[in-house]
Amino acid sequence: MSAETINGARIVLETLHRLGVTDMFGYPGGAVIPIYDEIYSFPEIKHYFVRHEQGAAHAADGYARVSGRVGVCLATSGPGATNLVTGIMTAYMDSVPMVAITGQVGRPFIGKDSFQEADIQGITMPITKHNYLVQDIHDLPRIIKEAYFIAGTGRPGPVLIDIPKDIQTEKISMAEYNKLYEVPIHLEGYDPTYKGHQGQIKKAATLIKNAKRPLIIAGAGVLKSSAMDELKELAEKAQIPVTNTLVGLGGFPGDHELALGMVGMHGSVAANNSTDEADLVIAAGIRFHDRITGHPDFFCKKAKIIHIDIDPAEIDKNVTINVPIVGDLKQVLTELNALVEPTTHEAWLEQIREWQAEYPMVIPESKNGVLHAQYVLSELNKIAKEDAIIVSDVGQHQMWAAQFLTHKKPHTIVTSGGAGTMGYGLPAAIGAQVGAPKKQVILVVGDGGFQMTCEELMMVRQYNLPIKIVIINNGYLGMVRQWQEIFNDRRYSYVDLEVSPNFVKLADAFDLKAARLDNVETFNKEFKSYITSDESIVLDCRVEREDNVLPMIPAGGTISGMMGKKGVL
Repeated sequence: MSAETINGARIVLETLHRLGVTDMFGYPGGAVIPIYDEIYSFPEIKHYFVRHEQGAAHAADGYARVSGRVGVCLATSGPGATNLVTGIMTAYMDSVPMVAITGQVGRPFIGKDSFQEADIQGITMPITKHNYLVQDIHDLPRIIKEAYFIAGTGRPGPVLIDIPKDIQTEKISMAEYNKLYEVPIHLEGYDPTYKGHQGQIKKAATLIKNAKRPLIIAGAGVLKSSAMDELKELAEKAQIPVTNTLVGLGGFPGDHELALGMVGMHGSVAANNSTDEADLVIAAGIRFHDRITGHPDFFCKKAKIIHIDIDPAEIDKNVTINVPIVGDLKQVLTELNALVEPTTHEAWLEQIREWQAEYPMVIPESKNGVLHAQYVLSELNKIAKEDAIIVSDVGQHQMWAAQFLTHKKPHTIVTSGGAGTMGYGLPAAIGAQVGAPKKQVILVVGDGGFQMTCEELMMVRQYNLPIKIVIINNGYLGMVRQWQEIFNDRRYSYVDLEVSPNFVKLADAFDLKAARLDNVETFNKEFKSYITSDESIVLDCRVEREDNVLPMIPAGGTISGMMGKKGVL
């Protein structure tokens, strides 16, 4: 290629470079060979070679959550593109900014069932914020800029760009590319609302002034808008207790005297009781999904609700709202704080303190040296760095991590909330470590989810990533087993994982250090040194097989039906 021309593949990388992208995750294939050929010309962009395309999407997701930047992943056409789908859906459900780039068969072959052809644009339409099939090389610079902008603005989310192979090899002049790149972004109809309605903010301030039992439910929107300081100011100024959604943990200091921990199906009794007794709920950047509300007709029935969210589609979607405020949470809270008067709610806070004292999170007593997952995580909480990034997969261990780990800092939890994607943990931890290379990254994963994407251990080894992998190994698909125990009379259908790989030997096959901790004595003797070391480690923690995550509100249930308040059924 002459200095005066540039092909489509190079346009992709040149545009990403100009947008500030420094890391991407991908897996090569026939329909993206031209892009991979050009990667060598861009040392400023480091490409991380995953071992399955699903891992690329999850890694880009984890990267975005901790870095605050748009994650980028790359895959070939057909099965390569469809292998990204689970990760794209995971990012969509949790509003994670991502650009997924896929190769496509050449334009003359589209729609003819060509080799490795899939309509990835159609497949991902319901699970992307927007997507593109590039039809003209002259549109490519604009589309990449737009995709990056859309992914990271307003309510963040994934955007997919599908690029036919012949466009990747087609050329235009460099002068023409520069001219196309400089065209300002103009997206008709795309205009996120950042500034909240002044009248609604005044109504909210009045409700806060008159409330006797106010409660803040803080979601991931707090983290996405960097509204942590503003939220803390509101809580302290008006003495309002704060509970967090799963993916909102860290948006308010978990060790603060006003912090109630997680709310919802496996939330603390104090948090859930507070939603039942509050007379005012300030919903900050949440979407009132079913794991929070249970039966929506009975959720917060004694309370008036102020809902602040940047996405107007979330207003009144699941729960009827009294004072909706559409806007960026940081801006809205800044204006709200200027109107809110200092106050106290001592009787309300005393009631909450009584619930906290009566219904703490329970660590089962060890008998005969048996290790319990709750104990493992409570000990991890003591030795992990204050700003350590805790990545968790999905299942019982995920809920125990939310219950027993104190998230004092923002962006210290990475987990699949809305989608509940098993296999998310390991590749997301890799992305998190790339996105925050100086932070301690600890993965908490179940033996089931770990087996879904354990091939990505090769990335841990290849890139010398010092991730601590804590496998909570109970030999079951634990959360499914728990449901089968409680709701299906212990008919354990295909949840037994007792026949599984030897994880220590598996790690050794990847040339990684590993150890098995199968009793309290061994755990107490060795765990801290492994977690505080500077190298990666795989720890197979053999725990009690039939512990349950408690408390628990059955799906679609109410606070009155909460099970296991005392830690036992």
